[in-house]
Amino acid sequence: MNKKDLFDCSPIRAFDKITNGGLKAGEVGLITSKKGLGKTSVLVQFAMDSLLNDKNLVHVSFDQESSNVISWYSSVFAEIAKKKNISNAQELKEEIMRERVILNFNPENFTLAKVVNTVSALKSAGTKISALVIDGINIKGVTAADLKAVEDFAKSESMTIWLTATEESNKVADCAPADVMSLISAVLHIEPKADGTSLDVLKLRDAENCGSLKLDSKTQLISEK
Repeated sequence: MNKKDLFDCSPIRAFDKITNGGLKAGEVGLITSKKGLGKTSVLVQFAMDSLLNDKNLVHVSFDQESSNVISWYSSVFAEIAKKKNISNAQELKEEIMRERVILNFNPENFTLAKVVNTVSALKSAGTKISALVIDGINIKGVTAADLKAVEDFAKSESMTIWLTATEESNKVADCAPADVMSLISAVLHIEPKADGTSLDVLKLRDAENCGSLKLDSKTQLISEK
């Protein structure tokens, strides 16, 4: 059993299916919800998908301790691994996690532009980076210049970058100012509904309301409705 086997059954394949392949290299995605509904879990699923696709990942957190982040990765890996009969699960997990770097920043002292500069410096110093996720930003406090720095980095490194932010509204216009939103290619919003927790694709490039997925009530893994 190898990473390719797990990549093929990653929950992100459901997202790719309804979005015709998901984000493209150089694009930035945003995951929003109220607090406690699973933003970090969904973000880690995208991050894990990158790791399973042989990409070296940097996970930036503004509101999670490193130990909590590690626990999320362990949980997501365990749930994906259950889909296959893996005899070398622990060995494979250790191999995958060696390709991940976790960075914690104080949101009061670091802007997104400074985060990008830090990640760029790591790369220049020899750290391999081919995927980036950033958890817990204050999207209402982000400037267009900050987001442009993230987008420019995504384009220069030919990678997709995912962000999360707390936002109650399920309307794209409420998530961020128009000049910031114009730099975000996809917006996913998590919302509890009568039939379970929904992951709605509010925006994909120039289109809005592009479909919905669900989060499993026990595992929080993404799946088709």
